[in-house]
Amino acid sequence: MNSSAKKIYECTNCKDCLHKAPYFDSLSDSELEILNRDRYSVRYRQGEMILKQGTTATHVLSLISGVVKLYIEGVGDRNLVLSLLSPWSLIGGPGVYTDRKIHYSAAAVSDVKVCFIDTNYFKQVTDTNARFANQIIVHTAERAIDMYHKLISLTQKQMHGRMADGLLYLANGFYKSSSFCLQITRQDIADMTAMSKDSAIRILKEFERDGIISLNGRELSILDMDHLHELSHKG
Repeated sequence: MNSSAKKIYECTNCKDCLHKAPYFDSLSDSELEILNRDRYSVRYRQGEMILKQGTTATHVLSLISGVVKLYIEGVGDRNLVLSLLSPWSLIGGPGVYTDRKIHYSAAAVSDVKVCFIDTNYFKQVTDTNARFANQIIVHTAERAIDMYHKLISLTQKQMHGRMADGLLYLANGFYKSSSFCLQITRQDIADMTAMSKDSAIRILKEFERDGIISLNGRELSILDMDHLHELSHKG
């Protein structure tokens, strides 16, 4: 755990917690008591690493507040941003059920609070509660579908198509608005679209010049959504 992260115990148990993810509503009091064993919460400041790729998957994390980015640490110190997460996302990945390894890194985009649940107790509950297990399967399947679409975008589209996909993801998939305040950096946008920072900035300026977007500091508005979809479709 990052030395500046703060472990806190403000919730005495999961049953009475007002901040638990909706997934946990299907659990009985006894099942919530199982999850509560050795459970703790941690606050992270903006920019701090939460999970490190390659380490042991000891806990499933429930994001209580703030924004987290998931990214793969690739070759030559290059990163690939997979997604942005908001409450109430679960963070753990396939390693929880396979090789017990974390296969991506997670960092705080804003100040965040995360609840750590021991993987053994988490799996114990999924083994006994079919409804809860089904919710976790759906959650995992939706993540997989998103990764399939991202794979097509990054491997079969030119830079303008990739940037269009990145902006559409931010508008429709994350912020749910055509106008938003960017919480990620220009480098993050480059890492999300598999291009250099210089190339990402250049294409954003081209989109602004062509009247597709308006960009003022961190304030971004999509002015021509149809054009953005067309660029995405043409690749």
